[in-house]
Amino acid sequence: MKTYKTIQHSVLSPLVNMGSIRLRQPLPTHGIENVDPFLLLHHYGPYAISEFNNPFDLGAHPHRGFEPITLLFKGEQFHRDSLGNEMVVKAGGVQWTTAGRGIIHAEAPTKEFVKKGGDLEGIQLWLNLPAKDKMITPNYQHLEDEEIPKIISKDQKVQLNIIAGNQDDVFGQIKTQTSVNVFTANAEENGQIEIEIPENHQSLIYLLDGEILINDTEVLQKGAHQMATFHQDGNTIKFKAQKESSILILSGAPIKEKVTQYGPYVMNTQTEILEAMRDYQQGKMGYLY
Repeated sequence: MKTYKTIQHSVLSPLVNMGSIRLRQPLPTHGIENVDPFLLLHHYGPYAISEFNNPFDLGAHPHRGFEPITLLFKGEQFHRDSLGNEMVVKAGGVQWTTAGRGIIHAEAPTKEFVKKGGDLEGIQLWLNLPAKDKMITPNYQHLEDEEIPKIISKDQKVQLNIIAGNQDDVFGQIKTQTSVNVFTANAEENGQIEIEIPENHQSLIYLLDGEILINDTEVLQKGAHQMATFHQDGNTIKFKAQKESSILILSGAPIKEKVTQYGPYVMNTQTEILEAMRDYQQGKMGYLY
């Protein structure tokens, strides 16, 4: 039987400073430490990138114990890592890094994109790994927009992009370590869709642009409340676009383990954090110049 998940929180997406970059951070935010297994959600851009303005050049840096994920909505980024991967991620594409026991990566707008100029916009997610998987072999997965399965709503006005997980027996191409759904949606005005979400999953909807009505009760709009989280009670989330909208839908089976985080490392204990720092300094996560 179909039942709608009730909304737990509806929150703003405040601007924060990350070095030279100013971006929106709805997660974590006041009163919400995480939506287990999702630890962090950064919405960056749109930035007008040019030869005179390129703040989003992230040099080589390490990660351990979780999965940093980039969903690109506008522009181009060049990814390179200590596994030897070099990949251009374009609008609509995804890069899904499983840091595991350790990886070093760097990302920046491509030189060609900087030269011609244009808008850069994306989402970075941090997806936790359970303790048993924190030291697995690191891995990198890349999907271009045309490789991502799409579902079109009954009214033909919503395109749901299935990056990971499944919907209506359509399965995402990303191999995941835990049970998660990562979807994006592009909705025309008045377009609506119902999305099945397992009852035990923690879940959220984040609005990048536009305005939507969720479950006939709660409005998300750009510049106001932009993220809604849900109780674990029900198996469906419905939204209707009040205007043309861009949307992120996340759900996952909660890991329910203690999280100890320091900078680019997400582990279970302080000792494991210190070990990660030591291993990085000793080159055990590889090298990237």
